[in-house]
Amino acid sequence: MQPDVLCMQETKLADSAFPAMAFQAIGYDGVHYGEGRWNGVAILSRVGIDDVTAGFSDGAGEDAEARLLWATCGAVRIGTVYVPNGREVGHDMYHYKLRFLERMRKRIETAEDPSKAMLLCGDFNIAPDDRDVYDPAMYVNETHVTPPERQALRDIEDLGFVDVFRQHFEAGGLFSWWDYRAGNFHKGKGMRIDLMLASMPLAERSTSILIDRNARKGKAPSDHAPVVADFAIESV
Repeated sequence: MQPDVLCMQETKLADSAFPAMAFQAIGYDGVHYGEGRWNGVAILSRVGIDDVTAGFSDGAGEDAEARLLWATCGAVRIGTVYVPNGREVGHDMYHYKLRFLERMRKRIETAEDPSKAMLLCGDFNIAPDDRDVYDPAMYVNETHVTPPERQALRDIEDLGFVDVFRQHFEAGGLFSWWDYRAGNFHKGKGMRIDLMLASMPLAERSTSILIDRNARKGKAPSDHAPVVADFAIESV
């Protein structure tokens, strides 16, 4: 598989350690925003990278954690995001998560243009609705599913975005993340928290999307599976 654009999250690299030259050798330009040991996001592109913005760049002082990166790749404005996990309801990190989501919404509202072709994708650490968890009763009062988190996601979508996966699939039980513990992947105990939000002009050109479960198999895989989408964007 050789996607035109590849978005990464949780790279856990400093910018100086990002293997940009190795990616160039296989045809990809790359930009990375990282802090070293934790977090980190990147965008690789075979169709060009312009107008790169690291973080919020909203004049309010940059966030200490490298979780958000923007670039224009060909005809599409791309955002890759690694939303904070939240840890547990009421924890400082839970409130940080909600602040992060609201700040990202404001960034899009004031500095981006969802009336054009735009894609915001990554690990949102939010299951949009109960179809996106294997057993809703197991997640009552847990992070990833609380009303404030889900509302924060809807507030972003209300700027003019479509959950591309739900554009193609209505069924539940289709997940992108499975906990390593207790063999949850093989038991089907997962969540769909890795999302692609497309602006309407781009969503209209969505032709397919899939969660590559095969990439979650094998030796020492990620606990996430890649989400892969195709768009017919020649005339965007």
